[in-house]
Amino acid sequence: MSRFRTLGGLPLENHYGEPAPGEFPYVRGIHPGMYRDRLWTMRQFSGFASPEETNERYLYLLKQGQTGLSVAFDLPTLMGYDSDDGIALGEVGKCGVPVSSLEDMETVFRGIRLDEVSVSMTINSPANILWAMYLAVAEQQGVPWAAVQGTLQNDILKEYIAQKEFIYPPRPSMKLVTDVIEYSARHTPKYNPVSVSGYHIREAGSTAAQELAFTLRDGLEYVDWALERGLAVDEFAPRLSFFFNVHNDFFEEIAKYRAARVLWAETMRGRYGAREERSWKLRFHTQTAGCSLTWQQPYNNVVRTAIQALAGVLGGTQSLHTNSLDEAYALPGEEAVTLALRTQQIIAHESNVTAVADPLGGSHFVEELTRRLKEEAGAYIARIDAMGGMIPAIERGFPQAEIASASYRYQREIESGERIIVGVNGYAQAEERPLELLRIDEAAGERQVAKLARLRRERANGRVRAALDELKRAADEGRNTMPEVLEAVKAYATVGEICGGLREVYGSWTETAVL
Repeated sequence: MSRFRTLGGLPLENHYGEPAPGEFPYVRGIHPGMYRDRLWTMRQFSGFASPEETNERYLYLLKQGQTGLSVAFDLPTLMGYDSDDGIALGEVGKCGVPVSSLEDMETVFRGIRLDEVSVSMTINSPANILWAMYLAVAEQQGVPWAAVQGTLQNDILKEYIAQKEFIYPPRPSMKLVTDVIEYSARHTPKYNPVSVSGYHIREAGSTAAQELAFTLRDGLEYVDWALERGLAVDEFAPRLSFFFNVHNDFFEEIAKYRAARVLWAETMRGRYGAREERSWKLRFHTQTAGCSLTWQQPYNNVVRTAIQALAGVLGGTQSLHTNSLDEAYALPGEEAVTLALRTQQIIAHESNVTAVADPLGGSHFVEELTRRLKEEAGAYIARIDAMGGMIPAIERGFPQAEIASASYRYQREIESGERIIVGVNGYAQAEERPLELLRIDEAAGERQVAKLARLRRERANGRVRAALDELKRAADEGRNTMPEVLEAVKAYATVGEICGGLREVYGSWTETAVL
């Protein structure tokens, strides 16, 4: 037993008046023992070049002790285009793995049992399609859907707010998200059908309070739509998850997570009348801040990432990704991603911060920061409620304008010298040490195009056309589209073909300028 596990003969976590870890409203963590009972999932975000090379990276990371997988898709896939679409030229495999068909998904998970590892997939507009491919691979492996564990990001609202990788207008997009929530509640009881993402909101330049407020209000919007679909709150809410950024302000980030748990718990129990305790507990993944990385003096990024990762752990995250030192330049190389994973492992096994459930419990500073963030975020949520919800707020540009203003203020602070970024506007060096970077072979894209051409020749194209026609009919009639998406995927219809069919029904979306 660690010498820090008790103090004066009493468990540390019982020293203070606020509820203990595992007790409503979970300010100090959602489990009584936290990491003493189970470490967070170590989940490095990865994908590049081709399904074959991505599969090799996953197998490597699992051998290095990574405990969960996280799939990064390339930009054409994220936007619903196939690798052989003209608009994809030059982008195939550059920011993630290209997945155009079920064949690609089969390759990504070759040799990886989907009942033995939890997989997170960062995909939004085409999320229903990639999830259908994932379930089809599980079937091929003989894995029952009830045994599949993982998370689908499937958070379309933050795309309109921050990341801008949307295809359809907001309301039909929300309908597709709700299709996934409903289908998952009935068929995949261990799977998280939505990961409500504040990460990209923060990367776009928001403050911690804005990230907290807009993320939680997005989550409430998904709850509202699922309830309107006819689902009971306790039928789906326990499987909703969240995804937060962890930035440089160490204590503010820890307080942000504490405030998030309290706000969610109180809202789910009070506003929605949820009775199941799991519906009250906010579970979240954390990623260190990509926007904090600098190309100047890139080895400084190792320090930034370590501090941020420690904040995520002390804040009570359930899952963590640590960025690599070279990511301001390129996708991470093998040596850099291994060091990023080792950062988590050192925190877990050498720092001893896991010896008690909540090491910062009772800190007056952290408690005051938590109170302020909860109050500020609550005020934002009330303003959005008064607008009629998140979709009307997005349509009038409210969260977008708030984030833009915060981003502008942050940049002005850097340019004026009020905020020091080490190696950028303070302690700069004239010469930088060159890095060995991961370079994506242009031939990888050419191979993907050739594979797609072969697939289109060899598949049963009559079955593909029939599946796509039935999908469009289901979308037009307002039915849950997941059965039809699954049939199209199993016929080896491509992401671009399926998104194209839905685009015919739902149309596309062009954002209006925020003035």
